[in-house]
This record gives sequence, C-alpha cells and structure tokens, in this order.
Amino acid sequence: MTAVTDEDHGKGESKGDSGEKPDGAKDGRWDDGLIARRAAAAAARDADEPVPVLAPADDDDDAEPQVEAYAPAGGPLPARLDALRELVGLSRARLDRDTLAEAGRVLDEAAARQRLSSRHTVVAVAGATGSGKSTLFNALAGAPISDTGLRRPTTSQPIACSWTDGAAGLLDRLAVPGRLRRRPHPGPAAFDEALQGLVLVDLPDHDSAATEHRDQVDRVLALVDAVIWVVDPEKYADAALHERYLRPLAGHAEVTFVVLNQTDRLPGEAADLVLDDLRRLLDEDGIALGEHGEPGATVMSLSALTGDGVPELREMIGRFVSDRTAATRRLSADVDAAAARLRKVYVAQGRPGLGERAREEFADRLAEAVGAAAAGQAAEREWRRNASRACGTPWLRLWRWYENRGLPGSLDRLGQALTPPEEELTARQRVEQAVRIVADDAADALPGPWAQAVREAAFTGAQGLPEALDELAVKAGAPGAAKRGGGTETGKGKSAVDRLGGRPPKPPRPKWWPAAVLAQASMTLLQIFGGLWLVGQIIGVLEPGLVTPALIMLGGVVGGPLVEWACAAAIRGPARRYGQDAERRLREAAAGCGRARVLDPVAAELVRYREVRERYVTVTEFSTTGR
Repeated sequence: MTAVTDEDHGKGESKGDSGEKPDGAKDGRWDDGLIARRAAAAAARDADEPVPVLAPADDDDDAEPQVEAYAPAGGPLPARLDALRELVGLSRARLDRDTLAEAGRVLDEAAARQRLSSRHTVVAVAGATGSGKSTLFNALAGAPISDTGLRRPTTSQPIACSWTDGAAGLLDRLAVPGRLRRRPHPGPAAFDEALQGLVLVDLPDHDSAATEHRDQVDRVLALVDAVIWVVDPEKYADAALHERYLRPLAGHAEVTFVVLNQTDRLPGEAADLVLDDLRRLLDEDGIALGEHGEPGATVMSLSALTGDGVPELREMIGRFVSDRTAATRRLSADVDAAAARLRKVYVAQGRPGLGERAREEFADRLAEAVGAAAAGQAAEREWRRNASRACGTPWLRLWRWYENRGLPGSLDRLGQALTPPEEELTARQRVEQAVRIVADDAADALPGPWAQAVREAAFTGAQGLPEALDELAVKAGAPGAAKRGGGTETGKGKSAVDRLGGRPPKPPRPKWWPAAVLAQASMTLLQIFGGLWLVGQIIGVLEPGLVTPALIMLGGVVGGPLVEWACAAAIRGPARRYGQDAERRLREAAAGCGRARVLDPVAAELVRYREVRERYVTVTEFSTTGR
C-alpha cells in the first residue's frame, strides 16, 4: 500500500481502498485514469495552453495493444537467440538440467519480452535503505507517487509510473498490481517528449530486513530493461550491493545507471572524491564505464531532495528511452551472461578430434589383438608347406606325413601345447586397452561432459568387440583363434579352424605348379626306372651294363632335390606376398570392425560437439560485452 505525501515528504497519510481519495489525488485533482485526462485537458483549455495528448489508461491497454517489431531487421539478437535455442536443444541429452537452466530462463524471458510492447522501456530504480531512491523516483515523475519518510522500509512493493499507454502487459509481467500503477502528474515531466515510452518502477530496498522485499527486488531486476542504482555517501561501498548485484551484472553495463545521491550532504569537493571512489569500485567489479563516448554504465552524482543534477539525469534517461534499444541490449547482455556460464562446457582447451595417427594406432592395436601378423606368417608357412608337398620328393613327403600324423611329440601337437591358456584374456585386455587409448585421445581437451560422452560412446560400442574379432580370426584361421573364438561355430557344431585342422584354408596353386609336379614325378620315375634296370641286371633278366641305369637313377636322385629347391626358390616371393595379403585382409577386417563399433560412434559424438560449438560461437560472436 502506498501513501501520497506533501511536498516536504513528511505529512502524507496512507490512502486505502475504503472510499477515501485514492493514491493519485492531490488538491482535489486526479492524476491517473480517465478523469485525470479530462481534468488536465480542461485545465489546459482554461489557461489557453496546448492540450497534451495523454495515452489511454492502463485499464484500456487490452483494447488496442501496441506491439511493434522487437528488433531492427537483420539485428544480431534474433540470430543469437535462435542459436542459443538450438544449442540448448542439442545439449539436453549431454548436459544436466541445472547447467542449461539459466540459458532456458533467458530464452523464456526473451520470448516473453518480445511478445510485449517494443515502444516502452522499463527502468527500475533500486537502492538500499535510506539511499533516497523513492525521492529520486518522485523527482523524475514530477509528483510524490512513492512514499518517502523516516520509517523503514518505506517501499514494500514495486510502484510503477508509465508515461504512455501500452505498458499493461509489461507491468503484468512485473506483477505490479493495478492499484500501484501511476501516471506522472500533469506538468513538464509528463509532457517531456523524450520520456514518452518510459515505465519507471520504484523497487523495495535491496537490503531490507524483510525477505519478501529482497525476493521482489531480485525478481523484478531480472525482468526490467534497465536499472538505476541509487547509492548514498554512506553505503556506496556496501559489500552486499557490489557482491550480490553490481558484480554479477557487470555485463549489463550498457543498461545500468549508478547515481550517487544526497550530494547536498557533502561539503566542498567531497562529492567529487566520493564519485571517483565509486568509479574505482565499479571498475573493480568489472563494470565498463561509459566515458568519452564509449559504451558502458552511466555514473553521475545528484541530489534528489534539492533537485541538483535531476534534470541532467532526466535528459540522459530521455535519450536512453528514445533510442528504443534498451530491451534489445538487456536481452543481449542476458545472452552474454548465459553464454559465459556455459563456456566451460562448450569451449575446449585444444583442438579435439581423432587424427589419422590415432586411427592408425587403434587399427594397429586391434590387428595385434586379433593376431594379424601371426595369421600372415601362418599363411606364408602354409603356402610353403603346400609347395613342398606338391614339389617335394616322395621320400620327403613321406617323412613329413609321418611327423604330422598327430602322434605325441609331433610339431603340431607341440605348438598347440605351447599355446598359453591365458591367450583369450590377453587378447581381450589388448582390445580394451586399444579402446581406452583411442577414447582418451578423442576426449583429450574436450570439456568435461562431452569428454564423458565420447568415452561412453567408445566403451558402449566396444561391448562385443573381442568376440567379433575372434570370429574374424576364426574365419582367417589365425593361430590360437579356435581358443579365442569360443562359441563361434559353423557347419555341424565345429569352428572353421577345427574343421581345417587348426590351419588356414589351403592357398591357391600357381599355374606353374603342374609342370613342377610333372618334373618331380619324372625324376621319381627316373629313379624307379634306373633302380628296376639295375635290379634286372643283378638278377640276370637284363643284359649287364651298370653305367646307363646308374646314370638314369642318379639323374632322378639328383634331379628331385633340384626341382624341389627350384620350386622353393620360386615360391619364396609369392608365399611372402600371400602371407602379407592375408595379414592385410585380417588387419583391414579388424580395423573395419573397430571403426564400425568404436570409431564411428566416437566420430558421431565429435560431430555433435562441433555442431554445438558452432552454435555457441554464433551465440558469442556478436557479444556486446566482449564475453
């Protein structure tokens, strides 16, 4: 409830709603509503003065809403708000609700402000107990609208004074009740063209002992377009003011006025000294001062009681209001503040991503885990073994068959016995280590939430990767794959390696192998023919003559190893290439499996981060505060 005081601010009586003259009455005249406009017009006609055009009362605002384009066409604010909205949408699955709460509030308040009148500028007058803010409010309005006096707190609820129509929606948003909405008293202040569109709000004391008063101050300050902070020589350095309000709102310097009131109490040059010290404190708070034509907070001194400096402040406010950019600048500063709070979750310290080197190292580790090198060596040995079987002498093949019958002590059994029982665990550990390293590389320098998202994507995709690599090893016939493959089965319940005797499939034979086999067979036939010839001579069936059959037999004996040696020399290169090709295929298969299961999900998270980072850059690109 408010009370109108006389010019000395000391003899006012509280006016209720019980039938006495309402709060706007003075000397039998009304200064609000339809009667006030008619009375003002009649008085002007009687005095042969021009009739001021007063806008309809707030009660009539709904009949003709006055809403204009909120921001100039092509201005940066709409693009920044859109980018912030997209940023929040893309981040909901990665950031917690509390982190995005401030950005969401800014978007909601911006949308609410854009739906309301752009012709009005809402300016709050805030200050501590006894700072004289209500006196300054009355001086600007040209009438004793807000209570002043010695009793504290004097102002218990926000009181608004609107110079023109169309502000009802704005005042509803501020929750200013209708009985506390005023118009300036007819006079120079009311008819000042520069102030048309001004909505001045007198707030409760921000240091009030009543908690609800402080809550109202915080609520309204988050919604107004600009604020006039009124400080006095005693409390201008109050820590509560600087730490709770001025410092957190340093980015809103362009919509901030800091007024040193009660300079009439300071002798001589003390006012200038106090004003300089106030500027120093504001600079320490990080508030840019609007001096020498630079954008920033307006700092000045005045005396609301004596009126010294009030016209200058009214002129500054008039220029500020007529510019009609206060709401845009306020919202832009809000976006800056929200972006500053989100910086730690969007700005990386380095250049995040997966380079080619990290990808190659990951593929190398998977190839090592799957045994690609061993598979290539086994394929090369298998090629050589097949060549030896095809091109070797019959006696050598017979000996090798004896060795490979699977008897105890044979080389194959010995190799299987030497396979370490912990090979599966070792291979799994290698896969896990490869995934952990590539995840750390991808998450390096990323902000915390996005680094965690990258690691989760890598570890989630890695589930089942060791088993998938085992299947690849089984298909390739890598050594030890039967043990790692476990349950991988084909055909009649047997793995591919089991069906192939633990070896990779037989490699294809080159075209010259039949000729080599024929040559080896010829050498064998020569040996047999020469031997039979000698036997026939010994038993007397054939005529004696040892030289010829001995030479034939010797040619077969010597030619067989020569053919085998020539074949071994000829297959050395193809066997090596075959082994390398087998290793490459297994390596590529393992890399493709790791890419599909790990690298692609990690890359998707990095793409998402780059998208939100681009939105964040758009949000901060046109910052008005340099944040």
